[in-house]
Amino acid sequence: MQSKCPICKKPSVFDYRPFCSKRCADIDLAHWFRGDYRIEKDEDENEMLGEEDQEEDQNHGKRTQTT
Repeated sequence: MQSKCPICKKPSVFDYRPFCSKRCADIDLAHWFRGDYRIEKDEDENEMLGEEDQEEDQNHGKRTQTT
């Protein structure tokens, strides 16, 4: 079974897989650039990043190794 283009639903073409053409591939890329598609982060991951940023601020941008 051949897959369908996620943009226009026509059969996909090997050279532009999973799309049917360069046009549909470019449309999809534009969606990513505009922020239409997002990869969500877990809240725990965001909290961990916040803690690392706080540690950097306290150490004047220098990371320290914790044991």
